[in-house]
Amino acid sequence: MPVRSRREFLKQAAGGAAASLFAPALLVAAESGDVPAPPAKRPNILFVYADDHAYQSISAYGSKINQTPNIDRLAREGMLFKECYVTNSICGPMRAVVVTGKYSHLNGMYRNGVEFEQDQQTFPKLLQQAGYQTAIVGKYHLGHKKDPQGFDDYEILIGQGPYYNPP
Repeated sequence: MPVRSRREFLKQAAGGAAASLFAPALLVAAESGDVPAPPAKRPNILFVYADDHAYQSISAYGSKINQTPNIDRLAREGMLFKECYVTNSICGPMRAVVVTGKYSHLNGMYRNGVEFEQDQQTFPKLLQQAGYQTAIVGKYHLGHKKDPQGFDDYEILIGQGPYYNPP
């Protein structure tokens, strides 16, 4: 599996457009059947974002306790980030950092409970401009006054959802 910098990955993922590191709960961006056929080397993108666990919770990152064969296969056949650093460890603000590539004081989402300003540039919008179909499923946690921008489809939890024994 090739090890690439975040910059290299994002340039390839957005079809050559400069995009920023992203990270919603679970993001699926795939070519749309409604647009002309993309170039043969354009990758499908599946971004899995999970919080509330350490990197060692996944066997692809060396867990000696947990076995995560499906995630391991995605890591082997795709890409595994090995040098990532958190710029804000709070759920909502970190998601905003990931979708915008901007620090919290620049993207406006500096704490949970603040409504994310969706009119700013995000990597899902850049993927759409490059002809990708985008979707997000799971915990969005960036406010709910508007539908999430940059996604053709979404199934998100309202708020955080129940913490204990969620449906």
